[in-house]
Amino acid sequence: MAQGKQTPRQKMINLMYLVFIAMLAMNIDQEIIRSYYDSTESLKETRLLTEQKNTGIFEQTLETKAQNVPDTYAQPWEQYKVLKTKIDALVSHVDDVKKKLLKDSEFNETPGIDMNENFAALNNSEAVTNYFFTDGDETKPSPKANELKAKIDDVRNYISQTFKNNQQLAELVARSDKALKTEFPGGKKQNNKNWLQYKFYNQPLIAAKSNLEILQNDARNVQSDALAMMLQEKVDASIKFNMYDAIVKAPTDVIMGTNAEATVYLASYSNSNKINIQGVQRQENGKGFINLNTGSLGPKTFNGNITVLMADGKNQTIPYTHTYNVIAGPQEVKFETGALLSPDKMNVVYRGLENPISGSILGVDNSRLSLSAPGASVKGSSGKWTVTPTTGNTLKLTISGTGPRGGTSKTFEFRIKNVPPPQGQIRGKAINSMPATSIPNQNVAAALPDFDFPVTFTVNSFMFKAPGRAAMLIQGNSLSGVEGLTKNLRAGDVVYIFDIKTTASGLGNQQIKNVSPVVINVQ
Repeated sequence: MAQGKQTPRQKMINLMYLVFIAMLAMNIDQEIIRSYYDSTESLKETRLLTEQKNTGIFEQTLETKAQNVPDTYAQPWEQYKVLKTKIDALVSHVDDVKKKLLKDSEFNETPGIDMNENFAALNNSEAVTNYFFTDGDETKPSPKANELKAKIDDVRNYISQTFKNNQQLAELVARSDKALKTEFPGGKKQNNKNWLQYKFYNQPLIAAKSNLEILQNDARNVQSDALAMMLQEKVDASIKFNMYDAIVKAPTDVIMGTNAEATVYLASYSNSNKINIQGVQRQENGKGFINLNTGSLGPKTFNGNITVLMADGKNQTIPYTHTYNVIAGPQEVKFETGALLSPDKMNVVYRGLENPISGSILGVDNSRLSLSAPGASVKGSSGKWTVTPTTGNTLKLTISGTGPRGGTSKTFEFRIKNVPPPQGQIRGKAINSMPATSIPNQNVAAALPDFDFPVTFTVNSFMFKAPGRAAMLIQGNSLSGVEGLTKNLRAGDVVYIFDIKTTASGLGNQQIKNVSPVVINVQ
């Protein structure tokens, strides 16, 4: 293609081939970097999960063991705290290095941005080389590179010096020497490069970022290994425990006179003969059994100790305690004193109001009761509720609960009534007698006499009708505006106040029915 004299057309074809090959190579580079980037992000997620596992599970367990069994676990806990501090410092330092490299490479960290926008930054090797090597010379590690290596060496050396004589932690030392290294074994080189050159010299940002993320992952995994081995190193191989807790399985409510039994055992369950349970009637297959006292009503308590023979020959004792409640059974209820009357016609709830409802079931603790009312809203618990019905003429309320003999429920039917219409009043009465001169000094009110709910009314307007005069609309609740209509009134005349408009408080969104009129007999 490059020999002989070429026509302009052939030269153009050759140029197009070169452009096509270059574009193909660029596309391959982008896909490699995209894959590298996704893998690095996945590594980061794995590291964060490992950190949560370390602090949320293993670390808390080791601390608890150190508090409960200081002779065995206090020293490992103190050693772990030093190790955690050093690993936290390393991981935090690497985070700072990554941030610096991203910034120097002009990486756009805007959330949601397409990776293609950062292709040039991820492919940039200049920032990485200048960070780890003075003047970009691969034979001159920079002070920042030496600082990173020193933090890695600090973690590895602490593990080696602290645990080198502990055979049960030999695997941790070996893992640390392999994962947290800053030189290749025996001082050898790979591809004629030492560890620092191999990892970071002329490496694009994405490769350096991935290597740093791997370093953080290795550090957190070493921390996780240390926790797991410290938790296991003192445990008797014949008793598989992670934590030492006493477990009591027993009913909290029992019926007087019935047979009831509690089970006491150690978590995680083991039938080892190195476990001894005190305070029980018998012990079988690692479990202790207690015959509960049900001879009288009321709360009862029993307690004891679980003793474990540990691998070091020492006994570890864990106390337990349990409280249960003896309640009356259905046969005994027949002989209970007291009486109950229920007015059948008074099972009424008012529409739109929060009606208070109390309920109970014999033999069931109130905390285990529930109330349901289809077609109404129910609030409350423990035998005290409010029920707000909306539509319909009847409401079925079902009270349910779980007692020592299982679940039980009963349904009651209530009538739904509308709130009665308010009564117009002056001086608290619907019919009044007074001189004509006293009428302008009065105020019109509305009320629900003998109604047990906290409902109040504000009078907004009303109509005033005097004999021989047209009815007059009065705004507000005061009669002061009708003084002119009362001057010609004589004894025996009757004045009517009607069409009273009010605003109610305590009725929810209900529409207020017509307020009954007020009658004034003139004296």
